[in-house]
Amino acid sequence: MSVPTLEYIIAFFAGGLATVMVTAFELSGFPILSRLAALFPIVTWVSYLFIGYLDSAETVSKSAHFVMLGTLVAWMPYIFIIYYFSPRIGVGRSIAFAIAVFLFLAFIFSAVYNKWA
Repeated sequence: MSVPTLEYIIAFFAGGLATVMVTAFELSGFPILSRLAALFPIVTWVSYLFIGYLDSAETVSKSAHFVMLGTLVAWMPYIFIIYYFSPRIGVGRSIAFAIAVFLFLAFIFSAVYNKWA
């Protein structure tokens, strides 16, 4: 299978644009726009468009199922840790802790999901 170079380049820039928008809106005094942009599922949106284009709707559906369940198991604790611990231990430490918990939960979830799905 050949590497779809143009699609990867477009996806890379779309993700980078989303990151810049979130940061710029927050620092420019538009926190509601920043938070809405951060909430927008840019990664899944762009990824699923390309996966659907390059593979199939079935592949997108299977991935969406995994992500939907994984969000509850790993993403929600990740965000909660950042929310709760940032003012208590600092942003960098809370993000590092959140990533560690996210990875731990994501690996467990993946193992269970692969066994039962």
